[in-house]
Amino acid sequence: MTVDLVSVFTCEGKGGNPCPVVCDAQGMRDAEMQDVAQRYGHESGFVLPSADAESDYSFRFWVPRHEMEMCGHATIGALWLLAAKGRTAATQLRIATRSGAVTGFIARDNGPISVEITQPAGRLRALGREESDAVLHVLRLSRSDLLDFPIQNAVTSRVKTLVPLSSLACLNGLEPDYGAIEALCAALGSTGLYPYAPHEGTAQLFEARQFPKSSGYPEDAATGIAAAALAFGLLENGLVAQDATPIRVLQGRAMGRLSQINLRLGFAGTRAIGCLLGGEVTPA
Repeated sequence: MTVDLVSVFTCEGKGGNPCPVVCDAQGMRDAEMQDVAQRYGHESGFVLPSADAESDYSFRFWVPRHEMEMCGHATIGALWLLAAKGRTAATQLRIATRSGAVTGFIARDNGPISVEITQPAGRLRALGREESDAVLHVLRLSRSDLLDFPIQNAVTSRVKTLVPLSSLACLNGLEPDYGAIEALCAALGSTGLYPYAPHEGTAQLFEARQFPKSSGYPEDAATGIAAAALAFGLLENGLVAQDATPIRVLQGRAMGRLSQINLRLGFAGTRAIGCLLGGEVTPA
């Protein structure tokens, strides 16, 4: 077993979310996969042969405490490694995950390898007053800290709780009650709190932080699945254009690991039908 470590969603070659990947995980037991995640302390991706004719590979994902149905940056990192190691020359691959099928697009174009993956159309639910008050309490915020939009649960692959903040200073000054996050997320049916704020004066640019429910660490430097969910929240609130203009989400500044996640919404007419999620990958 070889574990390769990459950083996904780097910003100008720095930051990003470290990700251990095993490109040949056939025969690994669950306990062995979890042990990799525990030893490295990060979400980890495992590449296995496809179990059916509909997919090219099957991917599994573990954090130190449990298995995840889907992990965006581990999927992108694994596809990048497969291409970088010469294990695939394909430009399009179908990946089976426990949250459903994902299509990956690999571009080389005589330059750095780039990867984008699909996510389905987001589903959203505005939280009620009591639920929203509970989120504000755990994040140690008041209603005056919010933009005039609802706190929402949003999902493409995993449910995230979107919290619209009025300023970047408020976002990066957050000091949540970390000990209360798991119980709150369980009550909300969420896998993490994802507060965000717009960059004033720059269209389609936002910044966010992710406080996961129960991953075994308090904060993520870059969370692709949360950013994909956010894209549909931004669309619902009229904060992004109703077209494929790229959306950039910065994350990890408060951790000293500034990262950039890139998104493009897809439409059938005026109806959003999904998005593409991508970003830089570098060896770690």
